Amino acid sequence: MTTGVTEGLDLVAVIMAGGAGTRFWPLSTEKRPKQFLSLFGDKSLLRMSYERVSGLAPPERLLVLTNRNFLPLVMEQLPEVPPINVVGEPLRRDTAAAITLASLICRERFGDPLMLVLTADHLIEPLELFHKTALSALKAAKDDEVLYTFGIRPTYAATGYGYLELGKMVLEDGGIGHYEVMTFKEKPDRETAEEYLRSGRFLWNSGMFAWRTTVILEEIERYLPGHLQALEQAMKYYGREGWEGELEKAFSSIDPISIDYGVMERAERVRCVAASFRWSDVGGWLALKEYMEEDGEGNLYRGKLLALDASGNLVFCEDEEEQVALIGVKGLVVVRAGGRTLIVPQERTEEVKRLLEEAGKKVLDKGGRLNQSKL
Repeated sequence: MTTGVTEGLDLVAVIMAGGAGTRFWPLSTEKRPKQFLSLFGDKSLLRMSYERVSGLAPPERLLVLTNRNFLPLVMEQLPEVPPINVVGEPLRRDTAAAITLASLICRERFGDPLMLVLTADHLIEPLELFHKTALSALKAAKDDEVLYTFGIRPTYAATGYGYLELGKMVLEDGGIGHYEVMTFKEKPDRETAEEYLRSGRFLWNSGMFAWRTTVILEEIERYLPGHLQALEQAMKYYGREGWEGELEKAFSSIDPISIDYGVMERAERVRCVAASFRWSDVGGWLALKEYMEEDGEGNLYRGKLLALDASGNLVFCEDEEEQVALIGVKGLVVVRAGGRTLIVPQERTEEVKRLLEEAGKKVLDKGGRLNQSKL
């Protein structure tokens, strides 16, 4: 149920749920990637995202953009959402294509609503502070016709996140600062990240957005006209026979690019809210550290662990009745899932994606795509 806090705001919430989630292999697979997994308790990340936004928008005002292959999974996990609101992308073309399509559907069905664009695989707490921050951004986006992104105050010198460089403060709303965005910075090295942290002028780029539909479509037309033209052509068939074929034709004709690269870094009317809620993009196995049980030697685990002269390891068993034994090792990540085992030093967990890419060159399906079922 919605709480009434959005009264007066014509809002549509959009959840992007098409990612591959390869960094959580072997638990995450091509058929069931990260957003559909229950990494924190008994609810999947997608379900948690839905419940987080359900206090702002009812199910009929929620769009979910996902890979066409994941449509059954989304509808299974979000039975409240009308099937017409779950949109299957025929090909992966990054976030600019998904957001362009979502914006055109919003215009077609709802006129010129505010859009709150979120991802399906982040962890955000507490809920009340998230709602307060989102509403602050939405109201300013409505009044000032600007594009808003959500910046997260950094708690450490992270090298795995992009950053936003803050300009002048333009609004203070109940403790939430609104800033002009000077530049978008790529994932930095350690020294640069420490400099960003010391300066106080940089926030983590969360990949969440708020804007009016017409405003984002104007900027897409300016900076990614090919995306807009191709998808406007497909939209002529929206809700009609031939829709899926036309959508696939449109997606085939556009290059993959993120909304950050394609629009946000180039647009002039960009602001951010400085969010202070806890946020994680749950980017890999180490993101689970603070949510797992710990033994007396600093081993974090889910499942049954036997350890002798072993410390500082992370062990995850999909089946919590499985047992893993460790002797004389430190700083490893050990994962058992789907009959597969991953063992990797914690400092090299980012290379899981590379492992799959290298293996995929040898294990391809008939269409030339990575067949993770063989891995």
